[in-house]
Amino acid sequence: MSLDYERMLADPGEAGIFVRPRDGDALDQAAARLGLTRWTVDLAGVRTKEQLLAALADRLAFPEWFGHNWDALNDTLAEIAWEQPKGVVLTLQHCGELARADPEAFETALEVLDSVAEGCYDEDIPFWVLIDGIDAEGFDLPVLGEDHEP
Repeated sequence: MSLDYERMLADPGEAGIFVRPRDGDALDQAAARLGLTRWTVDLAGVRTKEQLLAALADRLAFPEWFGHNWDALNDTLAEIAWEQPKGVVLTLQHCGELARADPEAFETALEVLDSVAEGCYDEDIPFWVLIDGIDAEGFDLPVLGEDHEP
């Protein structure tokens, strides 16, 4: 059965953190058709909290005053996500190195991203985070399209 990505992506209640599905191209096309903002951050070589925050700040053009800590990540990401009323698909590529090198930082990042998704839900904005390059079971994350049936 093929998932109806357009219907799912448009629903803030379905949004959250998932491992990127095998048919990620179909998901990307659905997001484009819906006009969702798509951000992709390549985390190849990222092994620390500091490198993660720098990669996100650089790729997402965070303001100069970004504080490079978890609270600042939550606040800044929420603020720029709220400026995307149709919704956001944030894809984090090559997460495996960070997940292995600093699992605590990776888990905390997931918690922050989940908090942003909840805040966006409250604003009726779908905020999707797609994780690439990790073992879904190791981090208790569903795989969109396999474990998630809308």
